[in-house]
Amino acid sequence: MKADESQVAGHIIVAASFVAEPIEDSLEYWLGELGVTRSITFAPYHQVLQQLLDPNSPLSNNQHGHNIVLIRLEDWQRDRPAAPFDPALFERTANELIAALKAAGARGLSQLVVFCPPSPQLRQQASVFTLLEQLETAVAAQLDNIPGIEVVTRANLELAYPVTQYHDEHADKIAHIPFTAQAFAALGTLIVRRLHASRNAHRKVIVIDADQTLWDGVCGEDGALGIKLGAARIELQRFMLEQFEAGQLLCLCSANNEADVAAVFEMRQEMPLRRNHFAAWRVNWQPKSENIKAIARELSVGLESIVFVDDDELVCAEVRANCPEVTTLHLPSPVESIPKFLRHSWFFDRTRITPESAARSALYRDHAQRENLREQAPSLAAFIAGLEIKVEIESPTAADLVRVAELTQRTNQFNFSSIRRSDSQLARLLGPNQLECRVVRVSDRLGDYGLVGALIFQARADALVVDTFLLSCRALGRGVEFQMLSALGDIALQRGLDKVLLNYVPNARNQPIATFLRAVEQEVQYEPDSDITGQAVQICSEHARAARFGSRSPRSDSMTTQNPGGRERPIQASTNARALASPADKSAWYREIALHCDDAAKIQHKIAARTHQRAALATAYIAPRNLTEQKLAAIWSEYLGIEGIGVDDNFFDLGGHSLTAMRILSRIGENFGLFMSPRNLFQDNLTIAHLANVLAEHQKHQGDLKGSESTRHPADSQAP
Repeated sequence: MKADESQVAGHIIVAASFVAEPIEDSLEYWLGELGVTRSITFAPYHQVLQQLLDPNSPLSNNQHGHNIVLIRLEDWQRDRPAAPFDPALFERTANELIAALKAAGARGLSQLVVFCPPSPQLRQQASVFTLLEQLETAVAAQLDNIPGIEVVTRANLELAYPVTQYHDEHADKIAHIPFTAQAFAALGTLIVRRLHASRNAHRKVIVIDADQTLWDGVCGEDGALGIKLGAARIELQRFMLEQFEAGQLLCLCSANNEADVAAVFEMRQEMPLRRNHFAAWRVNWQPKSENIKAIARELSVGLESIVFVDDDELVCAEVRANCPEVTTLHLPSPVESIPKFLRHSWFFDRTRITPESAARSALYRDHAQRENLREQAPSLAAFIAGLEIKVEIESPTAADLVRVAELTQRTNQFNFSSIRRSDSQLARLLGPNQLECRVVRVSDRLGDYGLVGALIFQARADALVVDTFLLSCRALGRGVEFQMLSALGDIALQRGLDKVLLNYVPNARNQPIATFLRAVEQEVQYEPDSDITGQAVQICSEHARAARFGSRSPRSDSMTTQNPGGRERPIQASTNARALASPADKSAWYREIALHCDDAAKIQHKIAARTHQRAALATAYIAPRNLTEQKLAAIWSEYLGIEGIGVDDNFFDLGGHSLTAMRILSRIGENFGLFMSPRNLFQDNLTIAHLANVLAEHQKHQGDLKGSESTRHPADSQAP
């Protein structure tokens, strides 16, 4: 299954303080799993600052792609191996890195900065290790909330994918390749997970079961004091609490008597989750698919925004059948495996948490109060008037761009163009003589909605062309959209422009826009326009400025727009095949990687298993003839990705190159206890048979070679 919704845009360029090319295997593997075809380019060796600062560098010119910056702090002193540790050098270089990253971010580059683990030798230097840890923390803090920059710390990496044997001492010395294949697999996996999280449409709601999910046992039979809360169940609840604090809405859906479930939350005070953490609550004997639909209606969210979590495969199948849009997650057994399974379920990943996201549950509680008021109000107009809505439309701050990017990624129902953008893309697009942006903040007498809308536009000689017009569903239907249109009309008139052109791309999800346009129908025209990717909805600037909620009633028939020739043109909803790809397939794919790609060893095994058959060579195939040749063939096969390597096959004819050779050389040292010079590999006729003879000579004279060339790493001074 290919997770198409997660496609990573643009090229990937890697700049590192060390030789990072071995990471390409894991990056390619995961991009392939995600159904993504993207080029991966490596910036020149040890040129991170230069790449960030040079406006003509590959990294600086990769404005539509992803730039990966890999930093191992100790590398900053690699060029001065004999010099004593200099804290001032590291602090100065850290400040230069911060300045360079910020400058690149200001140019609109998307940058993922990853701090990599230090060598075990440096860890043993307690004072140096502590200082570098503090330096990493300080750099991460300086880069926090900078548009386009995300930081992954060493602790993030080691928590997600711990690797015991992560350092390749020999390859680090001879070629500045500091990590083992397993460590590179872990690093590449975490990087792709972060890229996936930045592009993946985040789910908004987690609907979770109670019995045998939040706790062990059945509360209706065992009682509130009889259900069990083992370590795994407590950890599951803590994970869900983290999701709540990150802005996810938690909802409970249980086949039970409500009083029995309520008693558990009342009497079991040791549970991390409390009843007030749930935005909606469905405890009854209805099918869970029906309850999930009711929750979606109550919270005004689409079913595609919901993740359902349950222990019962039959219940999960019922939900998949009747709510196919929902991502359904069947928890594994035994229960002890659940915490790790959840932390490796990629659809829970997220990057930044905006204040609006963190406060989402409180906002939806306010929404529930508003719905109660709406039911009591004699009319919709009276309801809106009673809310005393306040709308502020203003230019965004730099910090607002993270939230605007989040809105472009998450908003479906009222999003004219459905264009998805990252904060770095917004930063690049918004500037002098480019696109402009206005953000929309809303509050009423019951609470603050936060930043819920955005307008992105550009003034043309004859019109104000609106690229993006979107409003979060929690503020929809309260007249805010009319005030946004009015603001656009006002901007157009201030600049002497007679019309507003809205870029409208109808689809299956943004139907509320058709209702909105019907409300201003007599002012709307259809006009083909080269600057509009969808349907160009034209509104006279005067009429746009005069737009008011309730000023005219929308017609109930299909909305039409008028083209300049006078013929009616119905606006049809297009079907976005990618967006409507099977959630059931996605659920199965996510479950598969959560179960079977939850540690670096498993991932490395999957990557290494992607072998292909030996191509036709001039030399005949001769199978390995002894244990040494068999071990060497296995090592070559692992790093070259080829099955069936013969003892007379030339390494370079098989596609090998110098970096692969360095890694093979290090692996041979691990397997045979002999560290040879690179000159044993760099020769025209490098074969397994030749290498086996070299090893035999080393083993024959091993006793005489103690303390000589092979154990003293004679190639330490040789550059790759």
